[in-house]
Amino acid sequence: MAKSLMFMGTGSDVGKSLIVAGLCRAFADRGLNVAPFKPQNMSNNAAVTADGGEIGRAQALQARAARRKPLTAMNPVLLKPEHESGAQLVVRGNRVGSFPAREYWQGRGELLPRVLGAFDELAAEADLVLVEGAGSASEVNLRHNDIANFGFARAVNLPVVLIGDIQRGGVIASLVGTFAVIDPADAKLIAATLVNKFQGDPSLFEEGRRFIAGRTGVPCLGPVPFFADARKLPAEDVLALDQKSDPGQGGFVIAVPRLPRIANFDDLDPLEAEPGVTLVIVEPGLPLPRNADLIVLPGSKATRADLAALRHNGWDIDILAHHRAGRPVFGICGGYQMLGRTIADPDGIEGPPGTSPGLGLLDVETVLGPAKQLGLVSGTNEMTGTEISGYHMHMGVTTGPEYAMPFAWIDGAPEGTVSDDGLVTGTYLHGVFASDAFRRELLAGRGAEVSGQAYEASIEATLDALAAHLETQLDLDALLALARAPERG
Repeated sequence: MAKSLMFMGTGSDVGKSLIVAGLCRAFADRGLNVAPFKPQNMSNNAAVTADGGEIGRAQALQARAARRKPLTAMNPVLLKPEHESGAQLVVRGNRVGSFPAREYWQGRGELLPRVLGAFDELAAEADLVLVEGAGSASEVNLRHNDIANFGFARAVNLPVVLIGDIQRGGVIASLVGTFAVIDPADAKLIAATLVNKFQGDPSLFEEGRRFIAGRTGVPCLGPVPFFADARKLPAEDVLALDQKSDPGQGGFVIAVPRLPRIANFDDLDPLEAEPGVTLVIVEPGLPLPRNADLIVLPGSKATRADLAALRHNGWDIDILAHHRAGRPVFGICGGYQMLGRTIADPDGIEGPPGTSPGLGLLDVETVLGPAKQLGLVSGTNEMTGTEISGYHMHMGVTTGPEYAMPFAWIDGAPEGTVSDDGLVTGTYLHGVFASDAFRRELLAGRGAEVSGQAYEASIEATLDALAAHLETQLDLDALLALARAPERG
């Protein structure tokens, strides 16, 4: 069995995913067969795996960092929030159903054998498994039946590195305090702490390191300086949208309404990376900018509910006015469904059964159903003739006469649709903007200044830089020495 090491955080968004991704690349570059693993994730940013399921986007990025294909075993339990108190449950890449939060939390312990089985699959063929916890390790109110943090670590007796984010303030208290509130048997698994996102002179934190080590009885690693280029990598969850402060300075303005259940919004990353583009994420309560050159309707985990929110914010009026002015609209997945005439959910897949009128900009209709379509696909864009690739991840079938004008051809079949006036486009193809030639043609055709940037190559370069960053700032040999083979109690 592979050696393993688990990384937990004092809270959400302390940098666990990024640390694991960087270590996956660093140790893979040392010749190790590395596998990432997260027992349970909660995110509406997901990716399709090589074995035909879906996992959290962060684990797909970590697999890429480890120079291997993503597999459902890397994230056996995925929760995709649909409303404030419930989520869709995905187990080993396949949708199980939708459950209220309390019902899931009470019964999640039953999933531990599936989680352990997935971990064993990876550990049987890897040299090193790097495990990422979820949320905060000190949520003692959620410890019962836990499968994401110490519940999993205890089951296989894994050593843990506890990460704190110094930018939040109180990092010493958060690290030391975690030891104070968790079960002593859990605390015994913590082999080291790590201070992340440091800015300034690290020598000024030396006394802090000694204090943390003295109070916890384990080494304090770091501090690891803030890695600014993290913004170039796909984000794990919607928290990343709260941190987007610079929309860019390009002359071509793309407006995106921030839907309550926005999903797979990393579709937008290749557009944001273009220097000629200003990408504006429009918060609820604000109008879509009148100077927008393009409006993109993103994916949604609850399409009819998000369409109602879109109307509540008056964005439907803004979109229709934008179209009347002769400016384009592009919808992806749930955004595509919203552009049609109706969205029907007869079985209550995403909420109460019923039918909602769409925006009516595409002559298509959508019927939601329980079967989820998942797959990595490639084809040719009808308008530009350029090759495109991405993935399908949606529930529902969309049909209508405007399929006579498809967005693309996938394996000889039409995919998506384009309106008669050529201004409105809808597609189920996530990740399509990462196809460089298509993205350039789309933007240049609307008057945007485009670059010669190769998006996927930039992701690889950023992962290499992240690995080098950690090689410089951490003693990776000492970190690797903390790992050990799992043991069942």
